[in-house]
Amino acid sequence: MKLKKMVIVATVLAGLIAIPLASAYAADGAQPASSALTDANGNAVNGNAAATAPQSGGGFMEVVFGKPGNRSIVGMLLWFALFGDGILAIYFCIDSNILIKPEKLMPQRLIDQVQNAMAEGDIIAAIEACKNTPSAMSNILMAAFTHIEDGYETIQEAVTAASDLEQEKLMQRLTWISVCSNLGPSLGLLGTVQGMILTFDQLSSGPAPQPSELAGSIGMALWTTAAGLIVSIPSITMFYSLRNNANRRILRMTAVTMEFLNSLRNVEVAAEGAEEA
Repeated sequence: MKLKKMVIVATVLAGLIAIPLASAYAADGAQPASSALTDANGNAVNGNAAATAPQSGGGFMEVVFGKPGNRSIVGMLLWFALFGDGILAIYFCIDSNILIKPEKLMPQRLIDQVQNAMAEGDIIAAIEACKNTPSAMSNILMAAFTHIEDGYETIQEAVTAASDLEQEKLMQRLTWISVCSNLGPSLGLLGTVQGMILTFDQLSSGPAPQPSELAGSIGMALWTTAAGLIVSIPSITMFYSLRNNANRRILRMTAVTMEFLNSLRNVEVAAEGAEEA
């Protein structure tokens, strides 16, 4: 279900990006007929003068798709890969931020119910509260309650193991942000290498090209590098921020669990008291 949601979000966002890009690409080579017959002041010029008139750059669309007559399929694929990487990074950041919210990891309702049950020494009620409110906190508490008859040291080991397991589950989700942040510079570097290859290919293919002819390939190399860093820097920042928040909340859950269990040292369990009666 989560993978399906991710695919849907990525497809919608990619479509929102691709539609205007495709429209700009289709209109890139279209030139009004009247512009070929007039100069900047509106005066009529002959066809040869219009053909030799300087043309302005195509902006970012030209960087992505290349100049007319010099399109690069590999360059386009790199740019779409960078867009996709950025979209996935945003998705995983939002998903992870929701995942580590306190109300998701340690619901206050669960804490209140377990606290009330422990105050009465009723382990059965505490276990039922954990079963009715699934969360990372309930998993840690259940690990402790499962070993309630094995001694305090065993309980501590069980709580530590459960905390490590919950931390690993969170890290597996957060790691996808790190993957996206590492892919950004790698894709940018690949674009840089491709731009350099195109530049040297132009230099070796015949007479020395004009600087303006080389500028497109060099510009693509620099733009892809910049785009990769734009994706990577916020992603890695979010990854470490979310990871630190997750670690703090796991430690908090472990501490709360041990506080609950400390009361068991001198409290008679209600179920055991009922059996003795």
